[in-house]
Formats: sequence, C-alpha cells, structure tokens
Amino acid sequence: MDSGEDGGGGGEPEVIAKASVLGGFTESTEIRALISSLPVVHENIVTLESAIERFLVIMDRYQEQPHLLDPHLEWMLNLLLELIRSEQSPPLLVHLGFKFLYIISKVRGYKIFMQLFPHEVADVQPVLDLLCRQDPKDPETWETRYMLLLWLSMTCLIPFDLSRLDGHLTSDPSQTREPIMDRILAIAKSYLMVSDKSRDAASVLVSKFVTRPDVKLKRLGDFLDWSLTTISQASDQTMGGTVILDGALQSLAQLFKHGKRDDFLQYAPVVLQCLDQCHVAESSQAMLRKLGVKLIQRLGLTFLKPRLMFIWEYQRGSRSLAANLSLSQSGSTVEAVSPDMETQSQEEDYDIPEEVENVIEQLLGGLKDKETIVRWSAAKGIGRVTGRLPKELADEVVGSVLDCFSFQETDNAWHGGCLALAELGRRGLLVPSRLPDVVPLILKALVYDEKRGACSVGSNVRDAACYVCWAFARAYEPTELKPFVTQIACALVITAVFDRNINCRRAASGTFPYGIDIVVAADYFAVGNLNNCYLAISVYIASFPEYTRPMIDHLVAMKINHWDGVIRQLATKALHNLTPQAPDYMATTGELCHWSCSLPAVTQHSVLLWDGLGDSHCSLPAVTQHRVLLGFGGELMRPAVSSLIENMSLSKMPFKDDPVITGWQWLIDDTLKSLHLISPGPRDGIKEAAVSALAALCEQYYQPQPGMADPQMQEVLVSQYIAGLKSTEVLTRCGSALALGSLPRFMIHGKLHQILSGLQQSCSQREVCFTEARRDAAKAMAQVCVTAGVSAQGSSDSVVCEGNVSAVYRALLDCMTDYTLDSRGDVGAWVREAAMTSLMEMTLCVVGTAPQLLSPDLVNGMMCSLAQQSAEKIDRYRAHAGSVFVRLLHSNNPAVPHIPHREELLAIFPTEGAESLNWNAPSQAFPHITQLLRLPQYQYHTLLGLTVSVGGLTESTVRFSSQSLFDHLMLIQQDTAALGQFSDALLRVFRDNLRNDRVSIPFLKMLDQMLARACFDTFTTDQDHQFCVDLLSLCKEEIKKSKDTQKLRSAIAVFCGLIQFQGEVRKKVLFQLLLLICHPFPVIRKTTASQVYEMLLTYDDVIDPDVMDDVMTSLSDTNWEEDVATVRTHRNQLCDWLGVQKPQPRCFPLPAKP
Repeated sequence: MDSGEDGGGGGEPEVIAKASVLGGFTESTEIRALISSLPVVHENIVTLESAIERFLVIMDRYQEQPHLLDPHLEWMLNLLLELIRSEQSPPLLVHLGFKFLYIISKVRGYKIFMQLFPHEVADVQPVLDLLCRQDPKDPETWETRYMLLLWLSMTCLIPFDLSRLDGHLTSDPSQTREPIMDRILAIAKSYLMVSDKSRDAASVLVSKFVTRPDVKLKRLGDFLDWSLTTISQASDQTMGGTVILDGALQSLAQLFKHGKRDDFLQYAPVVLQCLDQCHVAESSQAMLRKLGVKLIQRLGLTFLKPRLMFIWEYQRGSRSLAANLSLSQSGSTVEAVSPDMETQSQEEDYDIPEEVENVIEQLLGGLKDKETIVRWSAAKGIGRVTGRLPKELADEVVGSVLDCFSFQETDNAWHGGCLALAELGRRGLLVPSRLPDVVPLILKALVYDEKRGACSVGSNVRDAACYVCWAFARAYEPTELKPFVTQIACALVITAVFDRNINCRRAASGTFPYGIDIVVAADYFAVGNLNNCYLAISVYIASFPEYTRPMIDHLVAMKINHWDGVIRQLATKALHNLTPQAPDYMATTGELCHWSCSLPAVTQHSVLLWDGLGDSHCSLPAVTQHRVLLGFGGELMRPAVSSLIENMSLSKMPFKDDPVITGWQWLIDDTLKSLHLISPGPRDGIKEAAVSALAALCEQYYQPQPGMADPQMQEVLVSQYIAGLKSTEVLTRCGSALALGSLPRFMIHGKLHQILSGLQQSCSQREVCFTEARRDAAKAMAQVCVTAGVSAQGSSDSVVCEGNVSAVYRALLDCMTDYTLDSRGDVGAWVREAAMTSLMEMTLCVVGTAPQLLSPDLVNGMMCSLAQQSAEKIDRYRAHAGSVFVRLLHSNNPAVPHIPHREELLAIFPTEGAESLNWNAPSQAFPHITQLLRLPQYQYHTLLGLTVSVGGLTESTVRFSSQSLFDHLMLIQQDTAALGQFSDALLRVFRDNLRNDRVSIPFLKMLDQMLARACFDTFTTDQDHQFCVDLLSLCKEEIKKSKDTQKLRSAIAVFCGLIQFQGEVRKKVLFQLLLLICHPFPVIRKTTASQVYEMLLTYDDVIDPDVMDDVMTSLSDTNWEEDVATVRTHRNQLCDWLGVQKPQPRCFPLPAKP
C-alpha cells in the first residue's frame, strides 16, 4: 500500500485496503436486532427509512467478499420469513421483509441465496397464492414479486407430479379449477412482460419449471410456440416491445442452458430460424443483441454433442490443485492430459449439423458489435462452441477470429478478437502450433491506438490484449511460451509504463522476467500516476538490459509522434532520462529521428523537445522557415523551438557571434508579436516558453564580458520591446511587457528609467481592451525592479532608488483600483492580483536592502489597499490579498517599516495562526477583517471593501460578511464617538462613490440591512440628526434621473428605513416615497406602495391614527400599475392624509415653432 501512495494513487489505496481486511460478518448482532425491530419501526416513515439505510450500508460492505455472509444467511432468511408468514403482519411489513431479502440476494447473488428458500410440497400453494395477489404494476413492491418468483422457482423442484397437488384444492365443484401447472405457467408468462427486475426472476422460474419432466411433456412445445410468436410479433422500436423481446429471449436462453439436449434438439432449428427472420442481431438495443448472442450460442451447444475432451485439445497439467502441489513436491513434472483412443474415434465419426455454421457466423459477427457486453458474450460463445468441434473445424474458427486483427477492421473487432483468443486459450482450444500466428497480433493489440477527432480509441483493445497475455500465461506450459516470453514481457512492460490509459497500465502490471523487482516498482498503485511511470519507473525498469532497447524503440516509434501533446512531452523527458542506460544506442536513435522539415508537425515538435532536453548540437537551420511556424503546426513548433533555444543556451553551446543566434532572436520576437494569431488554448504556454528562451539567450550570448551587455543588442531589444508596449494588439503588449521583465540585470543597466516609464505608461491606460497588457505590465514592473536591485543612493537609470521608488509604488497602487468590466466579468481583478503580487515582491526586495526608501505614505497606501481587497467579495482575490497582507505584516527579516497599527494587527492576525486561516472561506475571513474597522487608518478602506461583500449576490459571502459587520456595530452601540466615526466613514464611502454602480448599489443594500437592524438607533432620538440629513441628500442625488430598477428598489428600502429618524427629515423622506409612488415605471410604483405599507405597519407613530385605516386601505387596494394620471389622484390623497406637500409635475416650455 505504501508504494501505491507514493506512486500518486491518491486516496484509492486506503479505500481498497480497508475493503480487503474484512475477516467475517461482524455486524450479525446488529442485523439480528434490526430485523427484530421491523414490526415496530415500519409504522414510522423516518425510522423505517433509517432502518433500510442502515441495513444497506452494512450489506454493501460485503459486496467484494459476499462469501463471508454464508454462515449467517440461513438465520437471516428464517427471521424475515417468520415476519412474512405471520398472519399479524400488515402488507407494509411483508413488503419490507421481502425488500430486506432482496438486499441480501443482491449482495450474495440470487443463485446462492435462492437455494435456502424452503421448498417442500406445503410451500407451493402459499407462495403461488401470495404471488397471485401481487399487483405487477405497483412500482413500490417489485422486490416482493422478484423474491416470490425466485422462491416459486425453488418450490418447482419438488420431485412429485404437480397434478397430484390439484386434488387437494378446495373450491366450489360448480367452478372449473385451473391446474397448478397452468397457473404457474401463466404467472411466468405475465411476468416475462413486465418492465422491472421481476422479468429476470421470471426467466429463472421458466428454466426451472418448464424443464420439469411432467411439465416438459405437456407444456414445453406450447411454451416455445408462445415465445417464438411473441418474438415475431414484438418490435424493438417501442419501449414495450423491447421489454417483451427481452423477457422472451431471456427465458429461451435459460431454457436451452438448463434443459437436456435430447429434449430441445428438435426445437433448436425452428428457434434459430425465428431469430434469423426477426433480425435480432441488427436490433438497436444492446441488451437485445446480447441476449440474441447468448441464445445463439446455447443453440449451437444444443446442435453439438458434449465431449469431455478432444484428442487435439491442449490442457496444462491437472485441474486439481492438490495433485499439482503433490507432484511439484515430489519433483515430477505435470504432463498434458490426453484423452483415450475411444474419444478420438468418436471425433472422427461425428457429423456436424449444418446449422452450426450459421451459429458460428453469427457469433463471429457478435465479436464486432459496437457494445462490449455483446462482444464479451460472443467471445464466450466462441469458446464454448469451439470446444465441441473437431480439430479441422476448430482451427477454421481460430482462423476466422484472427481475421478480426486487420487494420481494415474497427477497434470493436480488435477488442472482440482479443476476448475470443483469451477464451480459446483459457479453454485449451488454441493449440501451441498457432502461437507463432497469434503472438504477433497480440503484440500489435497491446499498442493499438487510433485517433478519432480530438481523442483516440483503442484503450479497450489494449486492456483486452493484457487479458489475453494473462490467459496464455495460465493456459500453457512454460516450454510452450518460452520462444515468445521476451516479446510478450517487453510489450507488457511497455504498456504498464507508457500506456496513456490508467486501466491499461494497471492491467499490464503483472509478472515478467525479474518479476518481483519490477512488480514492486510498478505495482497497481504506482502505475496510476502517468508522470511517475514515464519519469521514474521507466528509468528503473530500463536498468534491466532485456527492456532497455525495446523501451527506447517504443518511445521513438510510437510516443514521440503521439497525437497527445502531454504524451509527447513526457516521451521526450523519458528519452532524456533513459540516455545514461544506453548512450551509444540513444545517439544512433537520435540521429535517425533528427530534425527534418519533411516530418509531421507533431514529430518535429517532439524531436525539438528531445533535443532541448539533451545536449544536441542541432543548429536548426530550418527553424526560421516561416511556413513551419504557421497554423496548427506553429502552435506545436513555437514552444518546442523556444524550449530548445533555452536549453541550448543553458548548456552554454559555443554559438557566440554565430548567425544562428540572429535566427533564434528573430523567432522569439516573431512569437511575441504573433500571439494574437495563436489560438487561446496554447497561447499562454507559448508566451511563457518564448520569454524563458529570451532570458536564457540574453544571459549566454549577449554578454561579451561578465556584467556588461552588448550595447547594440541592448539598445535594439529595449527599444523594440518598449515600442511593443504601444502596439494596437493587446497580446503584443503582453509579450513585450513580459520580455522586458525577463531581461537580465546587465541588459537593464542604464535603461531602467526608460523601461519603467514605458511600463508605467502601459499600466495607466484604462481601456477595456488592454486589461491583459496592464496585468503583464504590473508583473513586469516588479520583475524589472527586483532584477535591477535596490540602492538608496544609486542612479535611477540603473537601480531602484529614492528617485524612482515612489513612481513605481504609485503605478502599482493605481493598478489596485482597476475594476474594469467586460463580457468576461471583473477582468480588472487580473490587474489587481498582479499588482498585489508585485507590491509584495517589490516591498520585500526594498526592505531587505534599503528600508529607508519606504515612506509612511507609501506603506500606509499599500496596507490600506490590501485591507480593502481582503474584504471584497471574490474569494480568490480576497484570499490572495489576505495572504499578501499577512505576509508583509509578519515579515521580520527585516520588518516592513511604518505599518499603521502594527501591534493591533498582530493581535488580530497572530503569527502562530496565520497559516491556518483560510481566506477563501467567508466564515473564517470576515470575522478577522471586520476587526480592522476599529483601527482609524484602515476603517475607510475596509468598509469600502465590505460594502461590495455585504451588498453582493453570493449567499455565503453576504451572510458571513454582514454578520461580522453587524457584530462590530453591536459592540460600538454604546460608544458614541466610535459610532460617529463609523457613520462619517460610511457617508464618505457613499459620497466618494456616487453614481458608481459597482459600489453604490451594494451600499444601498447594506444600508437597508443596517437600518432594518436598528444599527443607528442612538441617532433616532435626536431631531434632524446630521447623519440622516446627509444620508437622505446623498440617496436623492444617487437616484436622480436613474432608470436602474435595482438601484431604485434599494433606495426605496433605504427611504423606508430612514423613516425611523425624528424631525423634519421624516417629512422629507415621506415626500421622496410619495414622489416614487408616481414613478414612470409601474414596477417601481407597486414596489414603493408595498414597502410604504410595511413601513407604516412597523412604525405606527409616523401618521395620525385617525387616518391610518384610510392610508392603509388606499395603499393596499389601489392598482398602482395603472397609468400615472390615474394613480396621481390616489397619491395626492395620500399626501393630504400624511400632511406632506404634494409633488408638482414639472412643466417644460414647448419648443418654438419654426
């Protein structure tokens, strides 16, 4: 299990380990108590569901080890049957008992469990009567019908003629009595046509009942006629017809499986002819095709006489484990078993019916079906039928199976062929002389992979090929497989390590030469991680000489040109890692697959990656050919070429002053300029690869002397990339910014002022279309500053110093206010995130060298901006801001100077609890953030961030942010100074963001919640409190000429909340509400009337009690959605009752006539 966890198996190894340690049925006591409590718990739906759920949980634990239930099945069955048979048990309890029986049978399997049912003569009549009383259409009791049919199947095995039971029936002599035989047959036929699982149990009943000697003589022919008629008349184009066909085919398959050959041989040709005429094999329903194949193979076995063994069959040793062990202990060998001469003579005299050819043809066709269940059934049928054929005919069947392995066939045929070969080998029907023909096909199947559109098919073929290898290893003597062991072992090792599909890798991880060592390294769980397979396990296995070259050959032939880019990259890394195992052979292989423009794009891509990982001396003469870099091929080639340039530069290849450097530089520049021509998926990877290549190229080839740049190249590159910052293409700006950020220190020296000016200008352009450019410019600014270094007294053209540090911080703090929106949402968040990261990197760099450069204003602005972002609504950016805030606060090597309220902040965010704080979780973040409201320096910015969270849309964010905010307000209710300071900050936030819908609408929602919770109850006792007056004035200004219904509704709620304040301001609030009650928008009029009605119910001191009823009646009964002229009359009446001046309609002068 340890190896599985190390290999990247995740949590799966632990689960499997827990599932495999069950030593017995440990819950027997609990199950006994649970069953005994059913008469009590079934009366209450809650306790009933709880009991069923608990029983299911316990039983499901034994799905993988059902045999542990065997000693306990009998007493569980008896307890449940006791409840079922009791006359005091209501129908619901009876159904519950059968439901529990079904759960047990599902886990243990019905074939085992049904044998425990009592099946004496006395049980036949009660079971049959109970089954007749069931409603076949009741969807709630199908478990009852299913188990009763299985029980009836067992009672049909009594060794007495059923006609003897008819004499014991007590009924009115005047009525015709139906024999039990006919009743059971009618029940079986009726349940073969139902749509639930009872249909499966009915087919079992048919197989047990119709094959009885007495029933067989009287009813077998009639039942087969009924079945064939049903099949002929039903259609698979309807749901009902599909159900009927399913039941009929299932019953026939069970009959021909369990019935005696002599009884059914005469009917087999008729059934086969009916199937051919109904074209079951061409049905659109996979289950019907599977049942058709299943019935076909049973018909084939009926046509052919059973044989213990043919002379030509191959059988490895004895079927007895004890015999094999005794022989191995005595030192003798186990010889293949051979039949006697009598069997051989029987084989020679045996005639094969003509129908067998039709059967085999249909089974071979089933191997190519599009559904796995059909192919698997056909493969088993091929194995069973071939086992009864003479050698010549069996060899023809094997040849037909081998025809499936043609590249003209589909992956379905390959998969079916593999399954059939495994069955033939497992049954000893594939003679050793056929192995030279079979093994090469299996080796091809192990690497079968066909691309279909954007994906591939063939994983099921490779998985089945592994199954064939498993079957062969157990079917043949080692001497028979010895010539093929090396080929098979190499193919399996390659599949176990390099296959793209995890199931195939696990299927192939078996026994090989050096098996113990390899299996330990490449066990079931270790091969679950693809990176681990390619980069670690492959290196270990390649240390065994038998596998080294085959693994290299496979990577070069199959994986280096694979359609999946991830596989190509892993293949090149694996080849690089395998080079020390066979350096000479790898060099030869490398020359064979060397760069050529005639190769496909994916192969060129992999070759370049491989060269880039090694120490190739490739000079890439054709890299700069423009056609290679265009289209889809260019998207593959550009990152590969960039990777090669980077690795060759890091390898310090002697190319200084070589013309190839010019070509490389052109390619990098062209890539950065052409990003807009590349599809979005690979674009970021290509951009990063080009920038990394540029940094390595400059470091190695543009530095004539250590620390000194080539003046010409420095001027060319810096000027070129600064000019790119002004391009009309946003992606060209992005590439140019990142290129400047990647330049080495000697390339920046003397050009820092020019570079920073260009980046600052790029950050300041707030057009929506240049958002990504601002993001990358913010990143590059910090990268340039960190690369250039810090010196307090240095030159502003070479290092970060007193002359330029303020400009850099101002530009980054300006980026923190970027809230650009477009169709993608809050794209300004990309810029803010980049600015936060850059501020952290910049600050830590400055503090480490010259902390005196950081003025209190800069630090205060940075920390306040981070506090604001830490309180906002988007989890990802809140978490990033919070982590940066805490990182700067806790930095002590040395500490960041001038942080406001440092001691209070350390109390809120202690060092020991910083790592455990989950900023992504609103429930954890906001209780800490709202504590910053107590600190004057942070109060405004924290409240600004909280505004968009409390007034937002996300339920969890709104809940926890508002709860934390209101908890803070409750704490300062008695502190007049603190509450006044908070209200001033609140008004300032509103005033600074008037008509800014990003803040103002959430602010109104937050204010509504505050007023509803009486957070300013202290102010309501004062006449015309200034807070209320200012708030009313700002709200009026905010909604002036607004047509935003969301804003207007929020403002209405705020006005209704402001009514609680005393003085003349109350009249002004009422005036605004009555003004809105005649708003041009009907929805606003209706909303206002409704809100005012609720307001007057809440605050009953607003109006005179004498007119209260009239006002409430008018508000509730008036249709405020009528035209404005009509509702204005009602509004004016309300003004009179409320004592408010009537709003006068505005009069606009008519335009003068021309």
